[in-house]
Amino acid sequence: MTQRLREYVRLTRLDRPIGIYLVMWPMLWALWVAGEGRPDPLVFVVFMLGTVLMRSAGCAINDYADRNIDLHVSRTRQRPLAAGTLRPREAVWVFAVLSLLAFALVLLMNPLTIQLSVIGVLLAASYPFTKRYTYLPQAYLGAAFGWAIPMAFAAQANALPPVAWLLFIANVLWSLIYDTMYAMADREDDLKIGVKSSAILFGRHDRLIIGLLQLVMFGLFVLAGLSLDMSLWYYLGLLAAAGFAVYEQYLIRGREAPQCFRAFLNNHYLGASIFVGIALHYLLT
Repeated sequence: MTQRLREYVRLTRLDRPIGIYLVMWPMLWALWVAGEGRPDPLVFVVFMLGTVLMRSAGCAINDYADRNIDLHVSRTRQRPLAAGTLRPREAVWVFAVLSLLAFALVLLMNPLTIQLSVIGVLLAASYPFTKRYTYLPQAYLGAAFGWAIPMAFAAQANALPPVAWLLFIANVLWSLIYDTMYAMADREDDLKIGVKSSAILFGRHDRLIIGLLQLVMFGLFVLAGLSLDMSLWYYLGLLAAAGFAVYEQYLIRGREAPQCFRAFLNNHYLGASIFVGIALHYLLT
């Protein structure tokens, strides 16, 4: 039983929380902005638990979709479904149960949030299959990860102001950036088995395109700050985040798989820096 539970933890990546962080930070940006630094405690708890549940559910359905692909990728061939330690239908059940638990939490929120949650589940369930049809599944991942932003505004303010969509689009670009770095680590394997990714689409221009996307993303964060009349603290947070973005460019300079993966992981600190800037603005001004 202990071994089986360990396999479920591996299936849902609870032993690798980077995905939780990459969903959590954008959600917290939105929640703090919508609540002007004082989010409702119930909304905060529901969204924190929902982040863990939906990210875990997404990992389960992703491994189900990729169970025949992961066998051929060196980094993923030991995942539970690829290795045969769990059966495919178990992953489907895990996805269903975790999604239902997350939906039960959402029922504590207002009708607008409940309606938006349906779109969130559809995005999470369909994302893993997009890499068969498009070279930009990373952008679709951004929509799935970032859907917590409009949901947080809906739950906290019962409204979807323009700044919510500014932050959402910025998050889609951020996800495209960091998941391209992730895909750069798998590019050689993906080319062999015919899986599509932004890293393959961008080719030798990958670093340049990532850099341009980083500039546009930070431009959107500046626009959001101006629209909210944010103080210096917010922009200091953006400056720290920009420093991490420059460091990521340094890491991927040689396109070596371990360094590209390190650059992907570094985005945890980028997202955290932006949140710290937002939180300090509301705390100190």
